[in-house]
Amino acid sequence: MTAFDGLVAVVTGGGSGIGAACVAALSAGGARVGVLDLRPTQTEEADRVLAIRADVADQASLDAAMAEVANAFGGIDILINCAGISSVGDVAANGDEEWARVFDINVTGVARASRAALPYLRHATSPAIVNISSIVATAGIVQRALYSASKGAVHALTLAMAADLIDDGVRVTCVAPGTVDTPWVARLLAGADDPVAEKARLAARQPTGRLVTADEVAAAVCYLAGPSAGATTGMSLAVDGGMSGLRPRRP
Repeated sequence: MTAFDGLVAVVTGGGSGIGAACVAALSAGGARVGVLDLRPTQTEEADRVLAIRADVADQASLDAAMAEVANAFGGIDILINCAGISSVGDVAANGDEEWARVFDINVTGVARASRAALPYLRHATSPAIVNISSIVATAGIVQRALYSASKGAVHALTLAMAADLIDDGVRVTCVAPGTVDTPWVARLLAGADDPVAEKARLAARQPTGRLVTADEVAAAVCYLAGPSAGATTGMSLAVDGGMSGLRPRRP
């Protein structure tokens, strides 16, 4: 028996980066997984991994996708809210339209997906929601004003959802990664004047001296989503190379 045998998980933004790592880890742990993404790619394991095009900005899209997963696999036990977009700049760098777009995906998107999954989660034996927040929710990082605000909202939403759903037996937690080596970071680095130096700077910002891997974030997600974490709800788990709490002395 593995941790997720007999359970069904849904991962929004599961087509790449942290989301794809979560899909792989959950599937390896025995779960059947619905992969919701704007550009889903169906694997050969159609009996265990079901790729569905869905948009977290569209409630009807999410409602239909959750129903498809539940019909195919017999229900939904776990929701991983991973879909999100980033933003660079200080508080004056982005206009109202961009603020609305980022919050619509990063915050309201979590609410939409959770709303769509709740009818199934409430009938599950070990239901859990894990939101992907960020260390920027609690640590001031330069040139991340809009993104930080959205992830701070995800952190607060996690606590509120955990309080609201505790009597339904639905646990709600979040994972707060540091800078993760994902395709988005690769694109960010590609646009820098000196990509090698910029990557070194990002790595040095974390006390471990390296970027976090997507697999490390997925491992934390799996712990919080699994039945063995049954006493854990309403908390944020930092996977940030010590960035949130350590101030090591450097030579």
